[in-house]
Amino acid sequence: MITIPYEHRYLPTAEDLPDSDETPVDNELQNDIPNVLLNLLRSIWGDRQDWFWGVDMCFYYEPNIEEPEKSKAIVPDAFLALGVERLTNEGGRLSYVLWQEKVLPILALEVISKKYNGEYDRKLLQYQDLGILYYVVYNALSGRRGIYKKHQSLEVYKLMNGKYELIPSVSLLQEGGKMVWMPEIDLGIGCEISNRGNWEREWVYWYDRNSVRYPTAEERAENAEMLAEQERQQMLQERQQKEKLETYLKSLGINPDEI
Repeated sequence: MITIPYEHRYLPTAEDLPDSDETPVDNELQNDIPNVLLNLLRSIWGDRQDWFWGVDMCFYYEPNIEEPEKSKAIVPDAFLALGVERLTNEGGRLSYVLWQEKVLPILALEVISKKYNGEYDRKLLQYQDLGILYYVVYNALSGRRGIYKKHQSLEVYKLMNGKYELIPSVSLLQEGGKMVWMPEIDLGIGCEISNRGNWEREWVYWYDRNSVRYPTAEERAENAEMLAEQERQQMLQERQQKEKLETYLKSLGINPDEI
């Protein structure tokens, strides 16, 4: 685990450091999955200002005072930090600088791409050495030959006694989905098959402690529209019943307004 023994020396700030490693993603999922999770957090923790979810952002963990551009960094597909300011300024963060934030991310997410980048070995060891509590790997290629054959599509590792241990998932979700509960975050992370933007496949979501998936903004809008339509139909039915009763009373020579 890293420490920050530089309190009395000038340290490079986010403005001094490169804000990208200029490595492009090689598939849509590397963008889509982290952003789905980000948008869900904006809803789940809408009243909280003590968290930050970085997407494809440089996480600087060791400064190089002489040559700031050579400061050590890693770029997760996404990471979560708790106990930090939600927004640091109007323009947002350029990067996540540990010696400025003074809070180590609690979770790192990697989405395996077409080209294997050491997510199950080199990167796992990096996050382990950094002391990141949870390391999450999503692999759309799981079950295929080679290194992917023995891995599940979603694996969550937790740091225990300085080493990552794979947490067994709870397979109680729809469509054979699975979820892992993370008490330190008070969220579960899991995956299940669903349709997003006419793209039906397995997606990664946040879950509550009862294994209930948090709905996306689109799903909330659809549910609200469905509820509104049900209310409209109920009002229409009540009006039709009232009109039918009035017609019947009039047929008996009774004025409904005088009842």
